[in-house]
Amino acid sequence: METLSKGVQLAEENYPVDTIFQDYNTLKKNADEFMTYLETNSPSENNWFILPSGAKVKVSNNNIARLSLFGDGDSTHTILALYEPPLETHVIALYLNGKWWTVSNVLKTSNSSRSGLVTVRSVGERVVLFLLSQVIFGVFERHTDADTYFAPHPEKEVAKILWQDGEATGFFTVKPKGTLCDSCSSLSYLLPVLDTVFVRTEFRRKGLAFRMLEDFCVSYAKEEFIGISHPVSSSMHQVCRKYLQGQERDRDRLYEVEAPGGWAQRRNVWLSLQLSRYSSLENNLPEAERKV
Repeated sequence: METLSKGVQLAEENYPVDTIFQDYNTLKKNADEFMTYLETNSPSENNWFILPSGAKVKVSNNNIARLSLFGDGDSTHTILALYEPPLETHVIALYLNGKWWTVSNVLKTSNSSRSGLVTVRSVGERVVLFLLSQVIFGVFERHTDADTYFAPHPEKEVAKILWQDGEATGFFTVKPKGTLCDSCSSLSYLLPVLDTVFVRTEFRRKGLAFRMLEDFCVSYAKEEFIGISHPVSSSMHQVCRKYLQGQERDRDRLYEVEAPGGWAQRRNVWLSLQLSRYSSLENNLPEAERKV
């Protein structure tokens, strides 16, 4: 059991993603009511959040932030996050359904049918997607010197979360053919594009990224061409290599693309991998044996 800010006990088997979120307005209303509670009541000894480690974190206006789920600045799409001072980016809990939940519990499910790759549909699943991309990757697991980051995914972003043993282990998102490239352009994607892929550190090297790539390719099997967003990381290149080695039919279909994905913005992934391999082999030859 975990103690909540109002001294209420939380049943660990009922996780946020398994409960019914009516809509984003209800999510915001609950958050507003809690902030009003804090502002209109004198400090209480019960206003603490107790972490699984036993550490206590004071719950006050000074360490609560409103996070925008979709990065659009719309105040109706926000959630409350509790952080541990002085680290304002160190989110330790989210306020959902009238309760504070640890980050780890927001990523859990007690629904046994929620297993494997599941399309994001509910408000609760959108919250999990946000947490994975903006907090788990964006804060906890992203290397400080890395120039890769995920912008908050739009509300209607096509996405799947990979659930395994009751936990959200990763996700991928897709820009379907015809989707606007961005809010400032009238250009649309000319082919479906695998846009973002993420697997939590503790679940890597288990073939999960491979499963996501395979699912994407199979889901758009009727498309003549499919894409993966540029730039593709070295680790994702290895996933592509392994997948395409066993799936010859997709070698001519999968392209690394920049928006909107016209032929001038495409590069065949399999061909790139072969050229890279050839270049690597040639560089390893003695200088006298290299081709001029």
